[in-house]
Amino acid sequence: MTFPASLHALHDTAVPDRVGDRTSARLADVRSLIARELEEVEAIIAKHIAAGVAPATESANHLFEAGGKRIRPMALLLATECFRPIDTRARELAAAAEIVHMATLLHDDVVDDSDQRRGRPTSRRVWGNAVSVLAGDLLLVEALRLGSRAHPETWSELINTLGRLVDGEVIQLRGRLAVSLDEDTYFQIVRGKTASLFEWALRAGAREGGASASAIDALGAFGGHLGVAFQLVDDVLDYEGDEGTTGKTMLADLHEGKVTLPLLRAAAASPDVAPLVASVRAGDAAAASTLAAKVRASGACDQVRDLARHETASALHKLEAVPSCRARDVLADVARGLTARLA
Repeated sequence: MTFPASLHALHDTAVPDRVGDRTSARLADVRSLIARELEEVEAIIAKHIAAGVAPATESANHLFEAGGKRIRPMALLLATECFRPIDTRARELAAAAEIVHMATLLHDDVVDDSDQRRGRPTSRRVWGNAVSVLAGDLLLVEALRLGSRAHPETWSELINTLGRLVDGEVIQLRGRLAVSLDEDTYFQIVRGKTASLFEWALRAGAREGGASASAIDALGAFGGHLGVAFQLVDDVLDYEGDEGTTGKTMLADLHEGKVTLPLLRAAAASPDVAPLVASVRAGDAAAASTLAAKVRASGACDQVRDLARHETASALHKLEAVPSCRARDVLADVARGLTARLA
């Protein structure tokens, strides 16, 4: 899926009966506002993938060509556009944000023994774990090269973000040995693995646009809340999503042994949920079906929906500190469009 196609896909998630005609129309503004810049970002990513050595380049390109919503580079460019026209450095930072995200996916698929990603076999299935890990390393090197050309604070924050991404993955991996049903641990993982890169992208874009320190902080906080909401929505879709429209394989997180918030909330409400987790991790398909049914029946998914909407509302509140402009309005509706996947 190319960037133009992914923009259409994002717009299609915001049909009028879900988020209203006004929001649907504003999401269409993404195409006219930054479509050309996103195509240039895609070209930058392709160039930096090609800078490596085969078969790592082939493995990385396999994931790149599978597409995605490109929310992180889109958000970064819109953050810049809130203050001044998008320049070459903003496009390079947007490419860096997506390249880091792709690297984490390649590594995650190895850690999780995943077989499918975005409707096609994972790179590890095609080229093996070793090549997939090295392809992720290749992408991280290229992201660092791009980030090194940015403002010193943006570079420093990128290094810190990579550290948070690794820490979040390690904490999640620890749960493979000793299952934690603690919500604080869950949110520590989410803020490290998901929200941190959103936060960096929004801060980097705002700084590149020449924003004030307060506006950079506001957009960074918007990104943090957006990242948490994004993960909460993903958690619910693992149990209740439509594979044909979300592109997400049902119960994938559950089968990979990941403890998500609907499961945590269901376990807190019913003592017979936690014992099933060990059976699921041991590969018991019947236990997985039983556990999924219990999670759905517990009302936990509704609770997580409400929390995702609360995080979206918090994100939108942070945007109020940013001067009113078309780019800010589109950012707001990108946030609303992500939550609308729960409708």
